[in-house]
Amino acid sequence: MSMPSAASPLSIVIDRDRPVPIAEQITINLREAIVEGRLEPGARLPSWLDMATQLGVARGTVRTAYERLIDESLVISSGAAGTRVAEKPISLPAAVHVDIPRPMQGIERGFYLKPLPFQMGVPAQDAFPAKLWSRMRTKAVRDDAMAPVGPPDPRGHPDLRAQIASYLAIARGIRCLPDQIILTSGYKNGLSLAILTLQAQGRTAWMEDPGFPMARRALELAGMSVAYVPVDAEGILVARGVEIAPDAAIAVVTAGQQAPTGVALSPKRRRELLAWAVREDGWIIEDDYLSELQLSGRAALAFAGTDPNGRVIHVGSFGKTLSPALGLGFVVAPLSLAERFGEVAAFLNPAPNSTTQLALAAFLAEGHYLRHLRHMKALYRERRDALNACLGMNFGVDAFAGLAVRVPLPDGSDDSAMAERALALGIAPAPLSRWRGGDGPATPGFLLGVTNLRPGYLEKACASLKQLLAEAV
Repeated sequence: MSMPSAASPLSIVIDRDRPVPIAEQITINLREAIVEGRLEPGARLPSWLDMATQLGVARGTVRTAYERLIDESLVISSGAAGTRVAEKPISLPAAVHVDIPRPMQGIERGFYLKPLPFQMGVPAQDAFPAKLWSRMRTKAVRDDAMAPVGPPDPRGHPDLRAQIASYLAIARGIRCLPDQIILTSGYKNGLSLAILTLQAQGRTAWMEDPGFPMARRALELAGMSVAYVPVDAEGILVARGVEIAPDAAIAVVTAGQQAPTGVALSPKRRRELLAWAVREDGWIIEDDYLSELQLSGRAALAFAGTDPNGRVIHVGSFGKTLSPALGLGFVVAPLSLAERFGEVAAFLNPAPNSTTQLALAAFLAEGHYLRHLRHMKALYRERRDALNACLGMNFGVDAFAGLAVRVPLPDGSDDSAMAERALALGIAPAPLSRWRGGDGPATPGFLLGVTNLRPGYLEKACASLKQLLAEAV
């Protein structure tokens, strides 16, 4: 119901059916009257009681509205002399619509959206141990609140760094000290920290081709020149990298499971890459994006675990194994760079979210993380096999790559445009062409993430995918 003020020269309207609080409605009306000049500088406003009586509201409601205007320097209170419009009210700028493109357009479909079937990079939402995690995080909040107040270690909480060091020794074959571990907010933050520490801006980086689009764009934004190095069945072609950019500062590789082909970097290529790094004083950044989530057989040891020369910077994350909502990852610095990494973290990039760090430390210490990984490997194998059976033998699946199925499309297909149309069908396949960075035509295809193909959704998702492909023929 609306109630206009009959006695006041101000046209203040209170709508009790609106979700906006009454005090805020009064503030908005008065603010507009002052800014538009309907209330001139020096004009006296009704007293709290008079305004409350006119509008049929509580006196405290009017007081709240007046105090907000005082905070905005639009009115001044003179005690018994009343409340008046400021002599020189601040003019609010006119609203101007500016379309600022959101980050990662063309790579991510949006933010804070519910994952769709086939979407890449999002762990199984239904398999996250929510109750257990909630209990552990609640305890961590209490412990953190009772902890001594002092500067936190910018490298991250020592308990979590110690637990990560133990986990890496068991699961990834990396022998390191806790002080070699720097906590980050995820892989992209870890890559940025490495570039800052190495002072690699303006130099050249090897990038796998095809390779992770976000890593490629990150290198470009860091002011690096990207040399696209082809990948074959053994991983990155080191000889080709030496040919096109022998003096590169870094090589970014997905050694355990190449993204998006799924191949592991062979022992021969690992030796070649290490030899290049030693010879040219280069550094290898290992993106261990899936940790030990290898669905077929045992996961390959981390590259950093087989590096006798200390040239590999290992970057890990809990975003794809647990949840991106945790916002936690880590870097394992070679011994020769550990102090430098710590300094850069201290002054430019301190570790985030101490409460989540404590909860994750307990999660690892009590063995929940390793059990979770074993459960997820079994679940993802089951979902991958179910997808393969649902698509059928004649569908044309040509590879299983990490936690995705790779499906080729006919030559000349615009997989990016098809992926956009797929969203209207409720599915989110990733176009393979976006992973290509070098010259020459990109091979069209789809990457179909298997993680969120829950029972009851799979049949519909497969039907939508087949409909999309039929429309494209």
